[in-house]
Amino acid sequence: MHYLEKLSAFISKYMAVLVVLVAGIALLEPVSFKWVAPNISMLLGVVMFGMGMTLRLSDFKLVFQRPRDVFIGALAQFTIMPLLAYALAKGFNLPPELAAGVILVGTCPGGTSSNVMTYLARGDVALSVSMTMTTTILAPIVTPLLTWWLAGAWVDISLSAMMISIVQVVILPIVLGIVINSFFEQQVQKVVKLLPLVSVIAIVLIVGGVVAVSAQKILETGLLIMAVVMCHNLLGYGTGFLLAKAFNMDMAKAKAVSIEVGMQNSGLATSLAMLHFGPAAAIPGAIFSVWHNISGSLAANYLSSRMSKEEMPAVQTVK
Repeated sequence: MHYLEKLSAFISKYMAVLVVLVAGIALLEPVSFKWVAPNISMLLGVVMFGMGMTLRLSDFKLVFQRPRDVFIGALAQFTIMPLLAYALAKGFNLPPELAAGVILVGTCPGGTSSNVMTYLARGDVALSVSMTMTTTILAPIVTPLLTWWLAGAWVDISLSAMMISIVQVVILPIVLGIVINSFFEQQVQKVVKLLPLVSVIAIVLIVGGVVAVSAQKILETGLLIMAVVMCHNLLGYGTGFLLAKAFNMDMAKAKAVSIEVGMQNSGLATSLAMLHFGPAAAIPGAIFSVWHNISGSLAANYLSSRMSKEEMPAVQTVK
């Protein structure tokens, strides 16, 4: 068990490297990961189940204890990233499926890795977790509606089908994880350190599967989509931070909002794209999965050195 825990910590630390490596293999040898494509929704369910296993019902109290902060954060999440996605899809004149994929990334809730990056950035982790939970709970309604509104000009969208998909691959696994954690907390705590290992493997396989079935399209449009994804992510960090400061949030909260807004649940975007729009629409989500783990680490490193006066450690004077 100790060996597995060390392996879990190691793989989590170097997740971005592993994702890039697998994406490269899948691009050069698509057959090696094509078998993953039909199982992407199941793998995302595993990730969400793992997230649920780390939550307790008491964690949801934070949402009600800090309604203003959570409301501002959730509003930023579901306005900044969707509108940026629409503007980028229009500005870069993307083909229909790719445009839908970019917008789908923008309309999805925050990703769980944002909580880790917020911690590394010395931000408000409680706010980050509350934002992730809130936007994830709202996702079955908000994500399909925003996608239908913004991407409807490019592709046909079934609101009901997308809502059902999100409930199946996100909400139900999370609820199941919370229930198991509530009834078998002692047993869960013994294996909780292994959950990142399972989640990382699932995410890496999802990226490999999407890249494998879309290899030709990626080779044709890779640089364009990479530019769009990088702009989307970096503008999300910057705009999220500025909005938080506009509402007079302190530095720790601003860091949390910035990272939470910029880092999306790209696994969900990838799964929904594969289910409803086709492999090409899943490319932006797959590339986002690679890029936001790299940029998130860099952003966390940069933001960790930025502190408000209230956060600065007291300087002792020598008499």
